Amino acid sequence: MLPELHPPAFRPYISSSASSPSFPTSSVTHGDQNPNLSPSSSYYYAGTSRASGSGSRRASSSNKNPRLSSSSFGYNARIAIALVPSAAFLLDLGGTPVVATLVIGLMVAYIIDYLSFKFGSFLAVWFTLIVAQITFFFSSSHFYSFSYVSLGFLAYLTCAFTNFLIGVWVSLQFKWLQIEYPTIVVALERLVFACVPVTASAVFTWATVSAVGMIHAGYYLMVFNCIFYWLYSIPRVSSFKAKQDLNYHGSQVPEDSFILGHLESCFHSLNLLFCPLMFHVASHYLVMFHSSADVSDLFLLFFIPFLLQLYASTRGALWWVTKNENSLRSIQFLNGAIALTIVVICLEIRVVFLSFGRYIHVPPPLSYMLVTITMLGSAAAAGGYAVGLVSDAVSSRIFTALAMIASAAGALVVGIHVFFLPVPLAAGYHLACFLTKKNLWSYFTFVVLGSLLMTWFVVKNYWDLNIWIAGMPLKSFCKLIVGNVTLALMIPGVAVFPEKFRFLSEAGLIGHALLLCYIENSFFNYSNYYYYGTDEDVMYPTYMVVFTTFAGLAIVHRLSIYQKIGQKAVWVLICLYSAKLSLLFMASKAVLWVTVVLLLAVSPPLLLYKDKSKLVSKMKPWQGYTHAAIIALSVLLCRETIFEALQWWNGRSPSDGLVLGSCILITALACIPIIALHFPNAMTAKRYLVLAIATGVLFILMQPPVPFSWTYHSDLIRSSHHLADDISIYGFMASKPKWPSWLLIAAILLTLAAVTSIIPVRYIVELRTLYAVSVGVALGIYIAAEYFLQAAILHALIVVTMVCTTVFVVFTHIPSASSTKLLPWVFALIVALFPVTYLLEGQVRISKSFFGDGEVNDISEEDSKIATLLAVEGARTSLLGLYAAIFMLIALEIKFEIASLMREKISGNVGFRPNHLGQNTSANVPPKLRFMKQRRATTMPAFTIKRIASEGAWMPAVGNVATIMCFAICLILNVNLTGGSNRAIFFLAPILLLLNQDSDFFAGFGDKQRYFPVTIVISGYFILTALYNIWEDVWHGKPTWGVQIGGPDWIFMVKNVALLILTLPGHILFNQFVWSHTKKGDAKPLLAIPLNLPSVIMSDILKIKILGLLGVIYSLSQYMISRQQHLAGLRYI
Repeated sequence: MLPELHPPAFRPYISSSASSPSFPTSSVTHGDQNPNLSPSSSYYYAGTSRASGSGSRRASSSNKNPRLSSSSFGYNARIAIALVPSAAFLLDLGGTPVVATLVIGLMVAYIIDYLSFKFGSFLAVWFTLIVAQITFFFSSSHFYSFSYVSLGFLAYLTCAFTNFLIGVWVSLQFKWLQIEYPTIVVALERLVFACVPVTASAVFTWATVSAVGMIHAGYYLMVFNCIFYWLYSIPRVSSFKAKQDLNYHGSQVPEDSFILGHLESCFHSLNLLFCPLMFHVASHYLVMFHSSADVSDLFLLFFIPFLLQLYASTRGALWWVTKNENSLRSIQFLNGAIALTIVVICLEIRVVFLSFGRYIHVPPPLSYMLVTITMLGSAAAAGGYAVGLVSDAVSSRIFTALAMIASAAGALVVGIHVFFLPVPLAAGYHLACFLTKKNLWSYFTFVVLGSLLMTWFVVKNYWDLNIWIAGMPLKSFCKLIVGNVTLALMIPGVAVFPEKFRFLSEAGLIGHALLLCYIENSFFNYSNYYYYGTDEDVMYPTYMVVFTTFAGLAIVHRLSIYQKIGQKAVWVLICLYSAKLSLLFMASKAVLWVTVVLLLAVSPPLLLYKDKSKLVSKMKPWQGYTHAAIIALSVLLCRETIFEALQWWNGRSPSDGLVLGSCILITALACIPIIALHFPNAMTAKRYLVLAIATGVLFILMQPPVPFSWTYHSDLIRSSHHLADDISIYGFMASKPKWPSWLLIAAILLTLAAVTSIIPVRYIVELRTLYAVSVGVALGIYIAAEYFLQAAILHALIVVTMVCTTVFVVFTHIPSASSTKLLPWVFALIVALFPVTYLLEGQVRISKSFFGDGEVNDISEEDSKIATLLAVEGARTSLLGLYAAIFMLIALEIKFEIASLMREKISGNVGFRPNHLGQNTSANVPPKLRFMKQRRATTMPAFTIKRIASEGAWMPAVGNVATIMCFAICLILNVNLTGGSNRAIFFLAPILLLLNQDSDFFAGFGDKQRYFPVTIVISGYFILTALYNIWEDVWHGKPTWGVQIGGPDWIFMVKNVALLILTLPGHILFNQFVWSHTKKGDAKPLLAIPLNLPSVIMSDILKIKILGLLGVIYSLSQYMISRQQHLAGLRYI
């Protein structure tokens, strides 16, 4: 029968996701799943069918191959487990150059994709990865850290191949590639699944060895091989196979629907079995036969992966070997028994007798026999139960006998007297009864007996030792361990209780998590132990924190899927287990509990408000306010830990402003889930959230002085701020008043509030005026107090200038009834204040210095005058920068307003309006009519300018004046700061793109000519500066290298002037072309190229060489653009 026709209790298990396992609902118990299904059954391919079926519902099959579907790639999460950490490790190796290359390249790819150039974005991604790999090769120095060149070459080859796999994975995300090339996509999917396990295992092992050393590298590779074999080698159906393929032969999946074939599956098996062993032999060949433990390593590295493969064969991992169920069962049983025996014996030699020999109280050879019976019996019982061999009465009796024998033998090994053997025998018997018959009384009997045995073992071995560990006596630590293990033993039995007793399992899990957090926190904060006068450090391994964290989260996830614990318990447990990871980043006694409090306050919108009907249920407004208040209160209570974290990050005590800004930012970020998930349409809440985030960021960046009453100074914070050795460590730092930063923060926040409409400046003219004046006053006082500290009259002029600027910008963007008449006068006042402020600054400073009270401390009068003149030049340069920024802002605002007005006029008259599908309606218009509309659109700016002239002719003229003044000031700054850099003109000339067409000065200047000022200014700048350099070298008689090469002065002048003249035709032709956009013939630009070559080769002036290069570039560009226009015209005809 098909899966849809099966009754619920007998329906085969099929995962709902391709990237994460799915679990049955409460109507299907674990006992209903038959672990002995044949290799051809649908359970054999769990977690595969929905990945293909769900995608095929979203897209139709390809016309080229009806069995291929254009669905999306369904295994992204599974591939990300391997490739994302690998990419992070490669970025860490490559450093900043690789990161910068990727950021720039991916930004370009995103922009190209946004412009709907699908193939261009695809090529941009691959080009970015290739360039990043080349950058990695030249920037990384890890190649020289290897002892052998072959190892370095292999390492770089691994990095390059990982980069290639990342590119293949990214290529699978392009929908157009899936639709147009379905067979290629299937091949890429197979390539990823075939290569990722091998490459990722190598990269993960490399990273682990770099962190912890090379001693156990073979075991690291074995672990990663096992993980990735389980993730990628169990057969899965391709995401791009059509859904009907899954219904062949009564829901049995055909082999050609699998991602991997016979060859790839065989290769994965060989890699799983032999790569760890070969790697260990290659790295430890000198000592691999040194002792029995070293020989045991060889067997363990082969047979542990072999056992995993045999267990994975129950999920179809050996489908490529045989499909006969009896043959597969015999392979599993015979090979599993041999492998299990060898693994147990090797573990005895390698682990038990080597590390735990002091706890074995039985003399050899009896100890060897009892330990073997214990371990082999336990392993055989666990393995048989795991693969489903315990299914009838006979196997149940054998399982019970093995459990009892293993328990008794283990009790004898650890030293229990023979008279007390009934206790471990009873414990093993009751555990077997629970596992075979699900008898709860048997399980709790096992818990009691097991707790007694564990308590006896702890008391016998540790109770009388006078040791302090983890900040407490060993007896107290033993009590915690016994209590934690007892809780862990009780939880599986309590979880089987009916739903009305679910609170018992929840309380047990939370208590166990709290005890675990307390124990690990004590180990990290008190890492030393004291034993009879010996005080040594014992570091709790960080991998144990990671292991217990993710194991706890996995158990919580599984119990929540089976509905054994409620949503509130899941919320608390996730917060407790996740908070343990904070121990890895900061050494603080309170960081764990502070993280728990913060997670409990932040996570309810994500974890607590869920029900069965929908993913996230909306909370009520009062609940949102309550959670926001709880978050703020939690951050306030945790401010000391935030202070410690900032101190650890900065290396010194943070300021009060930084601490306050961090608290505000954390509170605002923590409130994002509340608004994003539960109040997505509350625009007011979003605006205030943006304002709060901006406030926190500004406080962090500016670090303003905070009044004492705003902060809570605990003993920790007070002591860190008043350390006696601060000056001796960090040196004396001159304090600078930071109160002006409050004005800048206020101005930015006022602007943000106005932009987000928190302050309704758009609708109330008086409020708009007050806002503009307030921002201008705040910015003016800030600039005056921060950069100009000399004269009050200068401060007043700067404040007036900033007020006029803000008023002009605000009322230009949001005009009022009378603003069009007043704003030209405001701009005129700004222009008039520029020379007055510039000249007044120097006069006030010079008069104070030269004609003041004559106080001279330790320097002479001449030195004082020189220092004053230098200060005047620096202050005037700052004033020039300020006014350049003001005029730039005004020009940008006017350009934006004029462009918006033109766009509205054109869209209202021409009719190029997007339809509901985001397409242009002109696409459905015949070519000739569309061409006429385009011609009409190109003539619209002239009519628009006339209308603007009738309403307010000052806007284009004012914008042009502001643009020209900004450009002129920038040229002056270029001369003063860089001495006239040649590169600066290429950054300054684009300022002229802000010029507008007006009715006076630039009447013939239209949209077509917008690039003409840029090109003509660049050409004119280099021509004039080249002539000035020639005149300076010749007439001033400076002995430069140019004069020496050119010979006499007049020969030098004639030569370079002639070379300069040769560059003029190319520049004139190109500037004429930029102005008129008319074709002058293909020959003229090409003929101008040879005229520029002598200037590049023979000139003694660098600027003439640049003119020659520009002439070549201009001529080639003109020819290519003209050629493209000609071809476009021919295609249109």
